[in-house]
Amino acid sequence: MRSYQSVLILKPDIDEARVAEALETIGEFIKSNGGASLKIENWGKKRLAYRVKKNRFGIYLNLYHTLESAKVIELENKYKLYDLVIKFMVVRLEDDELERALGKETEAEEEKKSTD
Repeated sequence: MRSYQSVLILKPDIDEARVAEALETIGEFIKSNGGASLKIENWGKKRLAYRVKKNRFGIYLNLYHTLESAKVIELENKYKLYDLVIKFMVVRLEDDELERALGKETEAEEEKKSTD
């Protein structure tokens, strides 16, 4: 399985309970396609660079997950059909990028720090 990062922008007018519900639903999307969520971050409400579906603001979510390569298109289709998502992006990560994102340091970086 490959590692991916999904960045989603949700509608800005939903409350925290709906955001938590959306996170659960998105986690189910990933699990139903045979993947696993590794890390979920709620970046909160931010101003958008340009209007997206008539919205100036959006609630940003950042997810790190694993998924089969063939299932990415199905996941993207589920994102498109989910009414709370106004924009999304799925990016494939290399192993070292995933480790850095999850806060794990490689042995080489640890050795370099210990010698400095």
